[in-house]
Amino acid sequence: MTTAQPQELDVQPTPLALLLLGREADPRSERGVECPGDLPSPSDPDLVARARAAKEKLGDKVFVLGHHYQRDEVIQFADVTGDSFKLARDAAARPEAEYIVFCGVHFMAESADILTSDDQKVVLPDLAAGCSMADMATAEQVAECWDVLTEAGIAEQVVPVSYMNSSADIKAFTGKHGGTICTSSNAERALNWAFEQGEKVLFLPDQHLGRNTAVRDLGMSLEDCVVYNPHRPNGGLTAQELRAAKMILWRGHCSVHGRFSLDSVNDVRERIPGVNVLVHPECKHEVVAAADYVGSTEYIIKALEAAPAGSKWAIGTELNLVRRLANRFAAEDKEIVFLDKTVCFCSTMNRIDLPHLVWALESLAEGTLVNRIEVDKETEAFAKLALERMLALP
Repeated sequence: MTTAQPQELDVQPTPLALLLLGREADPRSERGVECPGDLPSPSDPDLVARARAAKEKLGDKVFVLGHHYQRDEVIQFADVTGDSFKLARDAAARPEAEYIVFCGVHFMAESADILTSDDQKVVLPDLAAGCSMADMATAEQVAECWDVLTEAGIAEQVVPVSYMNSSADIKAFTGKHGGTICTSSNAERALNWAFEQGEKVLFLPDQHLGRNTAVRDLGMSLEDCVVYNPHRPNGGLTAQELRAAKMILWRGHCSVHGRFSLDSVNDVRERIPGVNVLVHPECKHEVVAAADYVGSTEYIIKALEAAPAGSKWAIGTELNLVRRLANRFAAEDKEIVFLDKTVCFCSTMNRIDLPHLVWALESLAEGTLVNRIEVDKETEAFAKLALERMLALP
């Protein structure tokens, strides 16, 4: 896939210690941390008015998508809100919109570009809005993993299933090797389909969703699952371990959902008697096993909509959404709290702020296309094939 084509950088890798201290940036690993233009000041009191004026000037030419985890200041300008796949499909259903401004992260904008027409242009207000989970599986690493599976003599038995939260390259790999994409809502259906096609599944890139679906929904055991670590020779696994496994889980995770722990669940139950614990399936297995309810972002929203007045809920998902839901249902006397005591936003999702949105909208209104996300045709074809298999799931 491509965004703007960067020039080859003649630089040495940044020392790890400096990266951890936040004192340097690594141009080989970061997509870009600056816009090719001047952002308005975040303290500009006219930002809301400027965004509204630019959006009105563009009219039907622009369609703004807002992921559930976005800031309130951004979500107020979204024409539709939802999870990543719903938003990509919504964009495809608006062919009259010349510009799709995706307030989310990089892989979401790629999916929108794959599903929309060639005439539509997908814009990501900040190119540095990535996804730590999606970045945990590169095309080179996955190709190497497939070589390991081939050497173990099991590649022909393996069907790849990739989570929607993956790059276009990984979706294309999945399509090319007979696999399908899944969301957190249909992961069980995707795995059932995959096991009808083959004996084993390579699940990318979130180990927790794969493990939770296999064990909780399909009745497998934890021993049926192994974790492939791309940073270790042969994934850190023997050929025998690979042959014995049913689920080969990629060693990836969500940096937000991975923070929740069994201690978080026990603590909130002690603090709030009678609380319902509702978590996303990207959480660790022990957290999911200890929760009362488990489901996707859309499931979480619908569960709270249907909850009786006066009920108490601890939610294990991104804080922007939890806070928005708490405010929404406060009038119905529903007590909604964040599962963990530690505040945790999705840092890359939060890179899309009002100044970046204003800059993108004003640039488009002036006839300047900025931060276009464009997937190359070959990658798009195989990625779309994997997505179409998902859409055809029974």
